[in-house]
Amino acid sequence: MDGFTCNLKPFRQAKGLTQGQLADLVGVRRETIMRLEKAQYNPSLKLAVDISRAVGAPIEEIFIFE
Repeated sequence: MDGFTCNLKPFRQAKGLTQGQLADLVGVRRETIMRLEKAQYNPSLKLAVDISRAVGAPIEEIFIFE
C-alpha cells in the first residue's frame, strides 16, 4: 500500500503480546493484525485508536500515512 507504513510489530512485541492476543483485545481476527503489520491493510480510525490504547503508543507512531 503506497504511502502507508505500519510500525505495530515492535510496539506489540514490547508489550509481550502475540498477534492473537492483540487481536482479541481489539476485537479483530489475528489475520487482520498480521495484514496490518505487513502494511497490507489500512485500519479504520476506531481500530487504530483501539490498537494504540492496547499497546500504549501514539497512533502517529504506529501508523504513518504519507
